This record gives sequence, structure tokens and C-alpha cells, in this order.
Amino acid sequence: MNIAYWIVAGLLALFYFYAGAVKMIRSGDQLRPMMAWVDRVPMSVVRALGAVEILGAIGLILPPLTGIAPSLAPAAAIGFLLLQIGAVAVHLTGEDRRITLNVGLIAAAAVTIWLAIGR
Repeated sequence: MNIAYWIVAGLLALFYFYAGAVKMIRSGDQLRPMMAWVDRVPMSVVRALGAVEILGAIGLILPPLTGIAPSLAPAAAIGFLLLQIGAVAVHLTGEDRRITLNVGLIAAAAVTIWLAIGR
């Protein structure tokens, strides 16, 4: 179980750390080709989502690694699950109806929650 957690949580953390950094660094014009929804929300919201994704990625890795507040890991995974449920809603209400990645991230977050609680 421990190895499975580190594999799934590590991949999820890498994805969210990268996605969060992209949202924090790139301009709206640079994000538009990748994320059609950036025109529908203020840039400050995009930046805040990026910060949340980076902090969540840290929350998946650092607490179990250090042993300090390890209950933050499943909390971070639950946060990612809720984030992706919201992302599906945003995609379905807009013109961009591609939710395959979001559904995959929901599944990965659910597995991470299960593995984190079972540790």
C-alpha cells in the first residue's frame, strides 16, 4: 500500500505542481490555447487556482514524508477531488466539453484518498 500511495500521489503531485506553476506564471494569452475557460474567469482566480494546486501538491507529499500532520495528505487529495468536480462543471457549462482528463484526475484523487486513509 505504501509504495502504491507514493506512486499515485507522486504522479498526482507532479501533475498539479506543473499545472499550478503554469497558471501562476503564464499570461492569459499563453493559457488560452490550453485552457479555454480562462476567458470566463478573472485572472486573479486563475492565479489563486494555481496557488491552490501547488499547495495541494505539497500537501500530498510533505506531510507523509516528514510524518508531521500526515492527515493533511488525504485532505489534499479530497481537495483535488472537489477541485476536479468543479472543473467538470466549468467545462460542461462552457463551450469546452472535454472532461476526459478531469475524470481521470477524479479517479486518481479517489485512489489517493483510499491509499492515504489505508496507510
